[in-house]
Amino acid sequence: MIDPQTAKVKIVEWMKKQGFERDLKAVLVLAHGAGAPADSLFMEALSESLAQQNVATVRFEFPYMQKRRQDGRKRPPDRQPKLLEYYASVVDELRESLGADCRLLVGGKSMGGRMASILASERDGIDGVIAFGYPFHPPGKLDRWRVEHFTDVSCPFLVVQGTRDPFGKREELEARGQLPGGAELYWLEGGNHDFQPPVKQQSSQHALIKEAATAAGRFAERIVAS
Repeated sequence: MIDPQTAKVKIVEWMKKQGFERDLKAVLVLAHGAGAPADSLFMEALSESLAQQNVATVRFEFPYMQKRRQDGRKRPPDRQPKLLEYYASVVDELRESLGADCRLLVGGKSMGGRMASILASERDGIDGVIAFGYPFHPPGKLDRWRVEHFTDVSCPFLVVQGTRDPFGKREELEARGQLPGGAELYWLEGGNHDFQPPVKQQSSQHALIKEAATAAGRFAERIVAS
């Protein structure tokens, strides 16, 4: 396992691990979204729910979020090349510490899931991608879809999306037809970008997060079994 204090790649300075066992079959690198850190309430709940589905997760923070943790100042995300370079360094270091038979998945919340999918489209050695609340387009800007790289993702790819997500609502996705490449969609009824359902719906954010983790667990099981 990676120890953030002794890691060969010193840029991995803040990393949280859970669910590791000796006979680990798969691990998911889980990246945060643009505005919230790796230990946000959403990320904590998602990681705990994934652990209950036997999906071990490793969380990390991109450089701009690490700086925010140090001085408390909010910053915009780093540019895409820097985000991808950092994500790749985490994946490379983790791969070195995992057994040869362990499957390595990448994913994340919103921007983190997008970066994971782009990374998987550019390199080998990744066994699957899981995006939670994928930012298909900026809210209200249906002329700026972010799916051009989907056709280059050769590994299994799952998107778990709330039906009310302003970054990609169900009716908007259905109007476009099937996603490029082999990406799968799992819909969370009533969920917004943070998987929060409307008050009138007899559900809760926690329930939808658990449903998202269940879908991800089944997806990971298929990868392990393949």
